[in-house]
Amino acid sequence: MTRLIAAIFLLIHFAPFVDAQTPSAPSAIYKSVVRVEVATQTSDYETPWNSGRFGGGIGTGFLIGKNKILTNAHVVSDARRVLITVYGSPKKYPAKIDFIAHDCDLALLSVEDFKDFESFPTFDFGGVPSLESQVRVIGYPIGGERLAVTRGVVSRIDFQPYSHSRADTHLVIQIDAAINPGNSGGPCVQDGKVVGVAFQGLRQADNTGYIIPTPVIRRFLKDIEDGKYDSYADLGISEFPLHNPAMRKALGLPNDGRGILITNVVATSSSDGMLQPRDVLMSLDGKPVDSDGMISIDGEEVNFNEIVERKFAGDKVAVHFLRDGVAKDVDVTLKPLESSRMYAIQYEKKPRYLVFAGLVLQPLDTNLFAAAKFDDITLRRLYTDYVPKGLFQKHKDIVVLTRVESDPVTSQLSDFTGFAVNKINGVEVRDLPHASALLHPKEMPKFFVIELFGAERPVVIPSAKVAEANERMKANGITYLENLED
Repeated sequence: MTRLIAAIFLLIHFAPFVDAQTPSAPSAIYKSVVRVEVATQTSDYETPWNSGRFGGGIGTGFLIGKNKILTNAHVVSDARRVLITVYGSPKKYPAKIDFIAHDCDLALLSVEDFKDFESFPTFDFGGVPSLESQVRVIGYPIGGERLAVTRGVVSRIDFQPYSHSRADTHLVIQIDAAINPGNSGGPCVQDGKVVGVAFQGLRQADNTGYIIPTPVIRRFLKDIEDGKYDSYADLGISEFPLHNPAMRKALGLPNDGRGILITNVVATSSSDGMLQPRDVLMSLDGKPVDSDGMISIDGEEVNFNEIVERKFAGDKVAVHFLRDGVAKDVDVTLKPLESSRMYAIQYEKKPRYLVFAGLVLQPLDTNLFAAAKFDDITLRRLYTDYVPKGLFQKHKDIVVLTRVESDPVTSQLSDFTGFAVNKINGVEVRDLPHASALLHPKEMPKFFVIELFGAERPVVIPSAKVAEANERMKANGITYLENLED
C-alpha cells in the first residue's frame, strides 16, 4: 500500500514537470537568425593622422530575402571584416555591407556564397504590435554562444532618439525585455512575422528594451530599391507645445487642445519661405496636431513628425496652419536637411584635418566634439547655433584649432587650443579647404595671422619658418599633413 501511494504521488507531482521540460524540436526559422561577428577600425579624432583603433563585436541578423540579411547599422559600423555564423554550425561565412543607414540604425548584408542558405526560410514583416501584446526577441546576446529567445510585452509606442547617431528621432516600440549587447539586429516576432528589430536598451532600468518598428524598416527597404540610401527628409522647423491658456489666448487660439507653435524655420530647409516663426501648426496631411504635437496614426498617438518620417525626398506634405489668426494651407516639398548631420556621429569616414607649422586644424562635428570635450563658450555656441541660426550658409565648416604640436614655432601657443578660426590674414574662413588655400598662397606673406573667435589676440606664424616646422612634423610621425576630403 505504501508503494502504491508513493507511485501515485510521483505520477501526480512529477509527470507534468517532466512533460513541461521535454524540449521541442527547434524552429526551422532559427537557422535564418544568424550571428554577426565584426572586426572594426574606429577613427581617432584626437590624432587624426593615425590609423585609428581596432576592435570588434557581436550582433545578430536575419534573412528577409535571397541573400538579404537585415541587421543594425551599429552592429557593422566601421567594419573591416564581417563574418556570419548559422545556428547549429561552426562555419563562418564572409559577408559584405550592401546598404547602411546610420540615421535609422539599419543595414543590409549579403554573404559571398549563398548556396548554403538557399533552403532557409525567410522572415515576413507584420504591422505595429498593439500595447500589452506579447513578442519574442531572437538573437545572440552576451552570456553564451548559442541562440537565445526572450519574451516581452509591448509597453510603449513612442517617438524616441536613436542612440547610434545621437541626432535622429524615430518611432520606437518599448518592450519589457532586456536588449543586451549581441541582441542588436535580431528579429522581434509576433504571430510568426517580424514586427521589429532589436536595437537598444535602457541602462537606467531593468528589463527595458527598444525595437525598430516595421514602418521604419519598410521605409529603409523602399529607400534602397534604387541602389542607394538617400536618408530622411525633414520639415526643418522647431516647435513648442501650446498647453498654456495665457499663451493660447495671446495667439488668439481657443482652449481646445489643438495646434503647436512654430518657433524656428531653418534656412534652406523644406519649410523655408513657406512657414514662419509664430505660425501655429494645426494639421499635416489632414491629420489634426494636438497641443503636445501628437497626431493619430493607425490608432496610436505619435509625434507629428511621423507623417514626414514615412515620406521621401520630393514628396509633398499638406500643411494647415494659422498666421496671425488667419488659416492658411501650403504643400511643402520635402528634402533632407544636410546641415543637420553636424549633430550626428559619423562612421566609415577618415577625419579631416590640416597640420600647419605644428598647428592642427579640424572641422567641428559631433565626433570631434565628443573626443576633444571643448569648454570654450564661444565654440559651444557656434556648434549649437550651426543649424538653427543658419551658420552653415556662411561657414560650411567651423574650423577649430584642436592641437598645438610641440615645436619651436609653437612654443607659446598651447593656450589657443579649442578656439574656432575666424580669419586668416583678414579673410573669413569658409571651410577647411579654404583654410588650407589661405595658408598655402601663391605669394607668401611675411606672417600668417590667424584670428580666433573669443581669443584675446591672434596667432602669428612667421612664414619663413613654416617649411622647416612642417618637416619636423613629418619626422615626428605625421606622414600626411592634411586630409581635406571625407
